[in-house]
Amino acid sequence: MGRIFSIILIGLGSYFIFQNRYRAMNMLFKNAFLRRILVSVFMGIPWVRNRLMKMVFPSGPAELH
Repeated sequence: MGRIFSIILIGLGSYFIFQNRYRAMNMLFKNAFLRRILVSVFMGIPWVRNRLMKMVFPSGPAELH
């Protein structure tokens, strides 16, 4: 019975966080220490880092003026 109750609570908590995901992200990113940790963790994931670097520094021909 306790296991079912905990599964239901986890499901409800996940649903609540999903519904308020942008508010939750803003709360996390307000704190400079947590923001630094989260950015470090995400930049440690090769797929995320490569995708961000391609968006910031596109490899197309550069126009020089």
